[in-house]
Amino acid sequence: MSASPSPVPMVDLRQQYLSMKESIDKAIAESIDATRFIMGPNVQAFEREAAEYLGVKHALSCANGTDALHLALRALGLGPGDEVITTPFTFIATAEAIAYVGATPVFVDIDPNTFNIDPTALPAALSERTRAIIPVHLFGLPCDMTAIAQFASEHKLYVVEDCAQSFGASVASKQTGTMGDIGCYSFFPSKNLGCFGDGGMLVSNNDELAEHIRVFRAHGSKVQYHHSVIGYNSRLDDIQAAILRQKLAHIDTFNTQRLRVATRYCKNLSDANLQLPLLKSPVTQSAATSVFHQFTLLTDRRAELQQALQQADVASAVYYPIPLHKQAAIAAHLTKASHYPIAESLSERCLSLPIYPELDDITVDRICAVIKSVLK
Repeated sequence: MSASPSPVPMVDLRQQYLSMKESIDKAIAESIDATRFIMGPNVQAFEREAAEYLGVKHALSCANGTDALHLALRALGLGPGDEVITTPFTFIATAEAIAYVGATPVFVDIDPNTFNIDPTALPAALSERTRAIIPVHLFGLPCDMTAIAQFASEHKLYVVEDCAQSFGASVASKQTGTMGDIGCYSFFPSKNLGCFGDGGMLVSNNDELAEHIRVFRAHGSKVQYHHSVIGYNSRLDDIQAAILRQKLAHIDTFNTQRLRVATRYCKNLSDANLQLPLLKSPVTQSAATSVFHQFTLLTDRRAELQQALQQADVASAVYYPIPLHKQAAIAAHLTKASHYPIAESLSERCLSLPIYPELDDITVDRICAVIKSVLK
């Protein structure tokens, strides 16, 4: 009797660790041996290496991706009375950061094909209080930054790119995060570039903004025990930086393997009654390819598919079941009730399948067979 197939998780962090165990364990041991755990040598080295990889002047690490967004808005001087335009179809951290500084989130609907912020919706959201836009490169597919940057320039708005899911994605040789005023990243373990806990980073080519961020992340201090502003304790641990340095060297390989998995999903499911995610941005064509933090399709039979996948011991997830404007915590900060039909429709039909660099073709085919058995 043949053995049952192994369970398939949404992401298998253990496989990646085992493939890099020797180098990661060595890096951790060296960090521990040096005992410089806060803002140590690995943090400084990782910031230099990340800046070089991303092609940006300043890369500043912090405690997590949410802090990165918060610090960005503080550095830009946003506060009560200001409005920030963003998408309702993303993780709550994007809107939380706006609320943290006392500003008001203003949502616009999304493009039904990319799931990203729709630039054509920006003019209707503009007011005399609008100060910034936060585009989110959702699931690893770059936004239409040309249109967003042009709109921001015309109306003198800041652009803070939320790159929590898009590390390594680029548009015409420019990395996501480097096309606005500040780019913000998350190194949560399941991200394309993930550490073994929490971690984040901000990048900018603006010297003044970078200096503000340095001060804010370290208790508002430039010189020890001299505090010019009220800041935060938001620093990346040296051990986490050591791990990220090892993984950064392989990020392009990781992302290429994610694209391999996504391409196989799309090929196998091309004749199913589903809306599949785009492999490339329709705006920038071949110049922008998704790095597939998630593989998210649309279906009117989500519950059936999830049940079938569960019975086959295959994980699935819904990102995101409730748009931000319908979240009680965020609705309290909105100045008026709004309706975003595309985001609301997607939240009812989206389904994410397992995707990670180590996911093999045989397992992808197995997952697709389960889905097609339901939709045949």
